[in-house]
Amino acid sequence: MVDKNQTAKTISLEKYGINNAKVNYQLSSQELHNQTLEKGQGTEANSGAIAVNTGEFTGRSPKDRFIVKDDVTRDKVWWGNINIPFPTDMFDALYDKVTAYLSEKELFVRDSYACADEDYKLNIRVINEYPWSNMFAHNMFLRPTEEELTTFDPEWLIVNAPGFMADPEVDGTRQHNFAILNFTKKIALIGGTGYTGEIKKGIFSALNFILPVDKNTMPMHCSANVGENGETAIFFGLSGTGKTTLSADPKRKLIGDDEHGWTAENTIFNFEGGCYAKVINLSEENEPDIYHAIKPGAILENVIMNENGVVDYEDTSITQNTRVSYPIYHIDNIQQPSIGKNPKNIFFLTADAFGVLPPISKLTPGQAAYHFISGYTAKVAGTEEGINEPTPSFSACFGAPFMPLHPTAYAEMLSDKMQKAGVNVWLVNTGWTGGPYGVGNRMKLKYTRAMITAALQGDLNGVAYEKHPIFGLDVPQECTNVPSEILNPKTTWKNKKAYDIQARELAASFKDNFAKFREYANEEILAGAPTEA
Repeated sequence: MVDKNQTAKTISLEKYGINNAKVNYQLSSQELHNQTLEKGQGTEANSGAIAVNTGEFTGRSPKDRFIVKDDVTRDKVWWGNINIPFPTDMFDALYDKVTAYLSEKELFVRDSYACADEDYKLNIRVINEYPWSNMFAHNMFLRPTEEELTTFDPEWLIVNAPGFMADPEVDGTRQHNFAILNFTKKIALIGGTGYTGEIKKGIFSALNFILPVDKNTMPMHCSANVGENGETAIFFGLSGTGKTTLSADPKRKLIGDDEHGWTAENTIFNFEGGCYAKVINLSEENEPDIYHAIKPGAILENVIMNENGVVDYEDTSITQNTRVSYPIYHIDNIQQPSIGKNPKNIFFLTADAFGVLPPISKLTPGQAAYHFISGYTAKVAGTEEGINEPTPSFSACFGAPFMPLHPTAYAEMLSDKMQKAGVNVWLVNTGWTGGPYGVGNRMKLKYTRAMITAALQGDLNGVAYEKHPIFGLDVPQECTNVPSEILNPKTTWKNKKAYDIQARELAASFKDNFAKFREYANEEILAGAPTEA
């Protein structure tokens, strides 16, 4: 950790085209907290955390994420509506406009790194317009020691200017906000949005290109923890499916909650130095680790507080995507360094709002690859504009917006590593049971935890399984501390015929989504599809 004497140091930004700026270099979390208050950009919650409003954007804007198309990326990136190409000359012109905008301003600069494994370390310099954005970088990236800072040489640069608005007609963007990766110049350029998630996801996207191409290492949008016997568990899942919650297990040490690499040496390492958790409906009872991590040093985003600084976690009047970021050391039970070995169980988490999928099922290698490429969850009413009823949502590799390569490239890496490591793969429905959203109920967290614990302890190895008639999944017929009747989703529905209709409709959605991948998939993967639709 950098001590308070480090904060007196400063650096020049002229080599980046930023002139005459007042540079606050490597400020402590407390100093950035204070600066945020002094500038009227945040308020303090009664927990001691700082609370900020990210402004117009309260989430990522995937349609405004670009990759510079040049000799490095032209033949490797999977171009399309996820990886949108951006011309080199237009990037250079926009970069010059952003750095001119930042010149003569007070700025906040932080040196940090990604990847807890020394062999994969990526040094990063972050230049922020706002102090709380820099505090987010302090929380989410790994923090060099004072000694490491004396010889620090940044490889990647993040330039973050929320107050800069692009002119789409001139600058080549879709609208005034943008997040652009340039792999040749190793720059992440972010403007027009205060949403801090763009900062961390920029580097995650960069690593999703660098690690497979240059390091034979698989990047994963997942959380991970390690048990007392040294075996590692991996949790894949899209936002809202429970990655952060379920990996924070008091009986297991947390490696990380969102982004990891799986090396050729069969180790798992965290990319990050912190956690970025959803806080919608947060309670001390259900998520004690996250709840207690909200203290001085944490940043709450887009929450509603009363005059006494008490946060109403059920209030979604600003956004459903209320968040908190905090350094990983705010969690007591962590793995240090953030590296695990011997991966033995992988959990694919999905919040099925149709109430169709079993609460836990075991996957064959082909099914694992199929469901990984599919990356299914469901959106419910109110989570996005225009969503009025449950809607299937597929995001390849459980993180398509951050994957520059074709999804099958990651699926092949995962399949190879799974088979070599001999891991068990489980599909876990953290969504609805007894009917779809609006009819049934959300699966109780205590049951989901019990099922995952049973899988980790090997308690599901000796039980009877039954094949799901529509999805072909192997469903355990008993599980410790879980009522047997909820293990088969159809039995929880009053109208069994309605269940079959709903299940076939969802199976058809899977097949429709997978059509674009069929020509790249082998027979084993294709055999992992639903058996009926």
